[in-house]
Amino acid sequence: MEKDASEPDPSRQRNGVVGVLYGEFTDLLNDRVRYSVSLTESALTIQKISSSPGRTKVVFNLTDCVGCRAYRGPDSADVGAYFTAYFYPFKRRWMSAGVARQRVEQCFRVALVQDPHANLQEAERWACAIRDASVLQAPRRDGVMYTELRRPCRVMMLVNPHSGRGQALQLFTGHIQGMLTEAAVPYTLVITEHQNHARELVKKADLSQWDALVIMSGDGLLFEVINGLMEREDWQEAIQTPLGILPGGSGNALAASVHHYSQSSPAWNEELLLSCGFMLCKGLVGSMDLVSIHLASRQRLFSFLSLAWGFVADVDIESEKYRHVGAIRFLMGTLVRLASLRVYQGRLAYLPVNETLPTGKHPPPSTPQHPSLCSSLPCQLIPNTSPNRNSRRNHNSTNSNHNTITNSSNNAITTKRTETQSDGKTEEPVDSLLPGLDQPVPESWTVVKEEDFVLVLAIYQSHLAEDLWTAPGAMADDGLIHLFYVTAGISRPALLRLFLAMEKGAHLACGCPHLVYEKVKALRLEPISPQGMITVDGEMVEYGPVQAQIHPGLARLICG
Repeated sequence: MEKDASEPDPSRQRNGVVGVLYGEFTDLLNDRVRYSVSLTESALTIQKISSSPGRTKVVFNLTDCVGCRAYRGPDSADVGAYFTAYFYPFKRRWMSAGVARQRVEQCFRVALVQDPHANLQEAERWACAIRDASVLQAPRRDGVMYTELRRPCRVMMLVNPHSGRGQALQLFTGHIQGMLTEAAVPYTLVITEHQNHARELVKKADLSQWDALVIMSGDGLLFEVINGLMEREDWQEAIQTPLGILPGGSGNALAASVHHYSQSSPAWNEELLLSCGFMLCKGLVGSMDLVSIHLASRQRLFSFLSLAWGFVADVDIESEKYRHVGAIRFLMGTLVRLASLRVYQGRLAYLPVNETLPTGKHPPPSTPQHPSLCSSLPCQLIPNTSPNRNSRRNHNSTNSNHNTITNSSNNAITTKRTETQSDGKTEEPVDSLLPGLDQPVPESWTVVKEEDFVLVLAIYQSHLAEDLWTAPGAMADDGLIHLFYVTAGISRPALLRLFLAMEKGAHLACGCPHLVYEKVKALRLEPISPQGMITVDGEMVEYGPVQAQIHPGLARLICG
């Protein structure tokens, strides 16, 4: 039934709520300037009240709102109250192309009556309504399953004051502290004092006191936190604590990846920090894969970013001396390493995605379920029939003699199986795809013939640094290890072109015959060169045989 035009529109009732919250308020600095303000479930609309035609209307999407607060003014004689809403919409950059989130606040004075208490109540009603509506309008990507941080969210904020150029604490106080106040997010600031401080702290912390652990540093501090959580007896519950990342280091790979997953335009430096701070305030949580890594000494690590050997690891570690210049240290390290390009000998094997058996499925009877216990026997492999097979790779066939990926030492790593405490609690996740390092890889694996490598990189996020879009198709929870390797013979200019193209994620389109890319579930790397470096999440680890397996969705990540 059509509504009678003579009836008053209840949604336009002044300072009332029927579908739309509507009010008229004055400007913060000039009582003669008045605004009509309306709040719907998705937007705050502001229009200046004027006798002149063509009144300007401004609409703020509540998806961009992090909070709103009500308060009394500093003048005790002022009967009015105030409410301020805080937005971080995408706006055009001042000096360059593209858009980035920029802070905007809207403040209004409420002076409906001469009673200060009544005016404050009205301001608080508006602030609460804006906060509640903005929570429901968090930016969600299609097809992604989210949970939400509880509100108010109790955050442990871990800051490494020495990361990057040593400015993490200043960046926190200059940018993030205010955002958390605007979003009414209580936090406890912890300044790390030495290496593994964060690891020791979260290993012993009462995690029931915290709703999220947020790291403001480079990627190394998050590596400490994750491994500290996984070393706890209650690791299954501990690793479900939502983790947040704020860029405060040199590489900031995970921060760049999280920003990329939000489908925003590329951002760097303070713009990237603002983007990650915004996502923290909005409080959406998604899944994140972790990779279990075994070293020859039987040490087991958990990784969220990468495993690197050769050129990438060399640059990462050798550029530490240039840390004071910030992210450009990697460019400097790249140029230095290109000048004296190294080649490494080693063996590489991996389990391709198309060879992975679904959960609960078993291989056919003709395929041995476990590798041979005799490490001296060659592993017979099914020929790779993938259409993406690269002409430079020499894969083993079932009828040929070939090199076997095994550990030549006696310090073998046995596959870590589930152990159960007396209370029935599982001690560790099972690496069901990995044999011991002293055993041949299973027949379903692809073995790359022993070659000379310039680099091997396994990455499970989209970015290796703020400006290196290494795995364009990667997501935090895609259940994949994105394996890249570059074989010897590539020229210095060609390798430099690859890394320059990587800034825009275009390196796979370069057609470089020395670059190979595979999506895998597990891998094994066995260096033969006596000297070299291996890094996990940018941290140098023991040099020697190493193998890894993906664990889909094991951790939780604050994202957008």
